[in-house]
Amino acid sequence: MKTVRAICSSFFIVLFLLSFAYAGAPMEKLKSDVTKVLDVLKDPTRKAELARDIKNDKISPIYEAMFDDVELSKRALARNWNKLNVSQRQEFVKLFRQLLEKTYVDRIMSYTNEKVVFDRETMLSDSIAEVQTRVITSSKEIPVYYRMIFKKDVWKVYDVVIENISLVQNYRTQFNEILIKNTPSELLDILREKVKAR
Repeated sequence: MKTVRAICSSFFIVLFLLSFAYAGAPMEKLKSDVTKVLDVLKDPTRKAELARDIKNDKISPIYEAMFDDVELSKRALARNWNKLNVSQRQEFVKLFRQLLEKTYVDRIMSYTNEKVVFDRETMLSDSIAEVQTRVITSSKEIPVYYRMIFKKDVWKVYDVVIENISLVQNYRTQFNEILIKNTPSELLDILREKVKAR
């Protein structure tokens, strides 16, 4: 899972660092959520003893508003989604969300003001959009594309592509490998352990 971990690190660092120009509905939604995260990070109590717990409590609902947990889960499992029964799917969505959210919180605590340039928003269909950005560090530019879906009257992120590497695709590869040798129940056991370990 090292590759996934590295991608997640970059993904969650840049997620909330965007500076926006003109924005359509998907970008405006993302901008709203990012602004809320930045407000939490700018809290003067950030370095207080209990700052991490306070931020976790504040950031969790923002994360929920930003990401489509079910869409992320379906796309990460792909055809394996159908191997899970209803209760297993519900638990998978919950565990996968916890895994990503924990990674997200870990990453945003290392916010360092990298410059991010927003390039454009592309509508791929009536309900699918891609928001293209570049993260500019002291040594390079990193292209980061956010894929969003419109469901239940709201735009949410369902994938992030960093330097042409998809977060969802990487997890899909990992889950495929696990399910070749293990049952859905065993996959859930593995995820439970990963969530506990973080």
